[in-house]
Amino acid sequence: MAENNLSFEQELQMLEGIVARLEQGDVPLEEAMEQFQKGVALSKKLQETLQNAEKTLAQVINDEGQEIAFEEPQE
Repeated sequence: MAENNLSFEQELQMLEGIVARLEQGDVPLEEAMEQFQKGVALSKKLQETLQNAEKTLAQVINDEGQEIAFEEPQE
């Protein structure tokens, strides 16, 4: 699994490395399966991080210090 103290960017770089290695096709089957599973776990973790960031960015603080949902202006 991914190490706990890695940044989003470091984990994304790890995932990209796994994908690149697997795309080369010269990885033994057992190692390929292990790397694939590690990649799937990293992908899920990165997706979760992005979703949490999106939720955070979708909130704004009004003048009274209350969180309100961010809404796109209506056209």
